[in-house]
Amino acid sequence: MNICQADPTTPEAVAVLQQSWNLLDAMFPPEERFRLDLGSLTAPHVTFFLARDGEQVTGCAAFAHQGDGWGELKSMFVTEGARGSGAATGLLNAVQDCAMAKGCNLLRLETGVGLDAAHRFYAREGFIRIGPFGTYPDAPSSVFMEKNLARDSDDAAAAGRYVMTNDVKG
Repeated sequence: MNICQADPTTPEAVAVLQQSWNLLDAMFPPEERFRLDLGSLTAPHVTFFLARDGEQVTGCAAFAHQGDGWGELKSMFVTEGARGSGAATGLLNAVQDCAMAKGCNLLRLETGVGLDAAHRFYAREGFIRIGPFGTYPDAPSSVFMEKNLARDSDDAAAAGRYVMTNDVKG
């Protein structure tokens, strides 16, 4: 599994995003879909990632830096055939590393009711449920979650794992 920063407007990125959007369109009413469009995914404060298994794109995720020490996980999706392959973990790790490199202590997300496998995955990865944040309304189909990256960083350091930092040594 390879995770890399990518341009969301490439045909392969658009194809995996379209799969995600089709799923969301089938599950949620238009007023309760809070996805980023292609223009928003190319904004300067957004970093987009693709997961690949060989040449095949198996998923995507984006990090939106919101300032004030927090950012948001957006557009997280793994193709049906790649679920359980480690793609989601790889994408989340890339987003978390990006968030910590940008000085974020909190990573938040909005996902939907009915996406139970996603809820379980995020809970296993240390996310807890919270109320609406940012400009989100308290939509009936939304589930909001947050992870304290500072605590995750401390736990990783205690376990002897590599931790990305903003330290510059000269």
